[in-house]
Amino acid sequence: MAKKDEVEVQEAKSGFAISAFLQETKDELDKVVWPSRQQLISESIAVILMVILSATLIYLIDNFFAWGAKQVFG
Repeated sequence: MAKKDEVEVQEAKSGFAISAFLQETKDELDKVVWPSRQQLISESIAVILMVILSATLIYLIDNFFAWGAKQVFG
């Protein structure tokens, strides 16, 4: 029992209570509106496609500028 009292005194001095933190974290997570499985899949596919599109575009632009530099300096 003395250990628990010491921990509570230390938490009060530091201004941080682990039990309060964990309870508040749980309360906040209960407020989250989690996506459905279908939303998760469709949005993940959309993100993957956009990353592929962006990477392809950057690759093509990079190759174009490399070709242009080779024409000018090579």
